[in-house]
Amino acid sequence: MYNVAVIGFDGALASAITGVIDLFRLAGVTWARINDTPPEQEFTTRLLTDGGKPCRCINGITLLADGDWRDYSAGDLQSDLVIVPTIGAPMAQVLAANPDLVQWLSGFRDAASGQVRVASNCTGAFLLAEAGLLEGRQATTHWGFSNQFRQRFPGVELQPDKLITVDGHVACAGGGMAWWDLGVYLVERFAGARVARELAKAFVIDAGRTSQAPYGALQARRYHSDTAILKLQDWLDANYTKPVTLQQLAALAGLTERSLIRRFRAATGDTPTGYLQVLRIEAARQHLENSRAAVEEVTRLVGYEDVSSFSRLFRKHTGLAPGIYRARFGR
Repeated sequence: MYNVAVIGFDGALASAITGVIDLFRLAGVTWARINDTPPEQEFTTRLLTDGGKPCRCINGITLLADGDWRDYSAGDLQSDLVIVPTIGAPMAQVLAANPDLVQWLSGFRDAASGQVRVASNCTGAFLLAEAGLLEGRQATTHWGFSNQFRQRFPGVELQPDKLITVDGHVACAGGGMAWWDLGVYLVERFAGARVARELAKAFVIDAGRTSQAPYGALQARRYHSDTAILKLQDWLDANYTKPVTLQQLAALAGLTERSLIRRFRAATGDTPTGYLQVLRIEAARQHLENSRAAVEEVTRLVGYEDVSSFSRLFRKHTGLAPGIYRARFGR
């Protein structure tokens, strides 16, 4: 059997601890019970905390620990996998309260990259990044905290649209209940596709999700101090429905087109055209969620003329066609 250690700390999201433990403990078990065949348990789990003390989760539930992570080091930890759950309490508060845990996690920075050894769910990625495990690596976290993450950890290649990232021996899952997806993915990595598929069926989990983009909102990308670009962003926010050219934007910013592209990308991580597209797609999402306007009308309302081109662009940014998006999120 494979051994999984889940790290507990005060302020964690309880379901990201208990839920993922349920998935691992019942992989190979629940499906067998459903089909009246002998269970074949694939994983053992332990909840490890600071000093082996109970951890009080953000919902007020206190969980008893199975042991103390201090008793182990990355080299001799008798676990195939370590999972850091979601931070439910204020981020800075939890990071400041757990310097020893951060130091302990840093011991996994140089682990062999042949198999995933460490994983985080949602904002648990902040603890991995604080420990240096994500520096220079691809990672994801809850889309709503992506700006905060980028500000604190600029050396991480953050991909907030992705539901799961794997880079070397470190895996990260996106927002909220993505521990479902992370758990099924890791079960497949360790126990095989059949066990993971049966687990997803038994728990009625849609195991095909790959993106959290449909659930996210526009991240304003204003975590910079370039005043010329900030003013241009303000102008775009107010004029995104109008025809806009790069020449016009450069004139408004008092820059050459080449300088504008360079400075805009340095400030926001995107080109002016890319940023304008994101503004328009976010406006389209609001129309689709809150109005009954036809897709053709929404296309015109956000500054596009060709419905087919708009639909392709909308799918690129959200992972869903406009009609499907409305069916899932419309009022």
